Amino acid sequence: MRVLCIGDVVGERGLKFYASHVSALKKKYEADFTIVNGENSAPTGTGIIKPGLNSLLTYADCVTTGNHSFRQRGWETLYDDEPFLLRPENMMNGVVGHGVQTVSHGKYTIRVINLIGLTFMGFSSNNPYDVMDRILRDSDPVNATIVDFHAEATSEKQAFAWNYDGRISAVFGTHTHVPTADARVLPKGTGFIADVGMTGPYQSILGVVPSLAIRKMRYTVPTRFSVAEGPCELDAVVFDIDPSNGLCTGVEQVIIRE
Repeated sequence: MRVLCIGDVVGERGLKFYASHVSALKKKYEADFTIVNGENSAPTGTGIIKPGLNSLLTYADCVTTGNHSFRQRGWETLYDDEPFLLRPENMMNGVVGHGVQTVSHGKYTIRVINLIGLTFMGFSSNNPYDVMDRILRDSDPVNATIVDFHAEATSEKQAFAWNYDGRISAVFGTHTHVPTADARVLPKGTGFIADVGMTGPYQSILGVVPSLAIRKMRYTVPTRFSVAEGPCELDAVVFDIDPSNGLCTGVEQVIIRE
């Protein structure tokens, strides 16, 4: 069984590049399931709206998000109406939506879990380990469990994956938009990559017009970001999963650039 996980889609340019490449990518890798992070897919490059969600779900089985989940108007109904749109499960109690979904295709069933980290995120959330333990304790058996761990620190993502090594199929990190060179299978059979990267314009700073990002960082003044122009990239990872035991047997990083 193969699971394709695609990095944060940024703005309309990222959506168009995603839509133009994902079908061929799924065919090439014979993906059984596709997961994509869509928290930056709105035209402004922050948040998610209904048209973008529809475009993402045309090709993906599940859409994950992160700290930008609720940046656009209408998010209350968006998360209530669409079961395959996830927000981090360890957000504070009472927030609309959910962060765990079971997806079935033919003879295979996978559990997709969306969690957010604690380090450097500036975001109030529950402990991801406590939430993950509850999910594993209370959930029915599936062929695979895939976690989108949305976090800033690579060490936090690594620690989380190592803690659940052999108990879940794979962890792919999102949020930083920079693909890391550490795709691997951990000793007990959990696939991992600290950050899968992004889908959007790569002559940029994380998808943003460079001068705007520099202005904010250099002068520490409020700055309205805009999605950059120019050629795009699609960053992804493919996990090979043994459906009989839910363990990962192989990981391949994928980077497509115009």
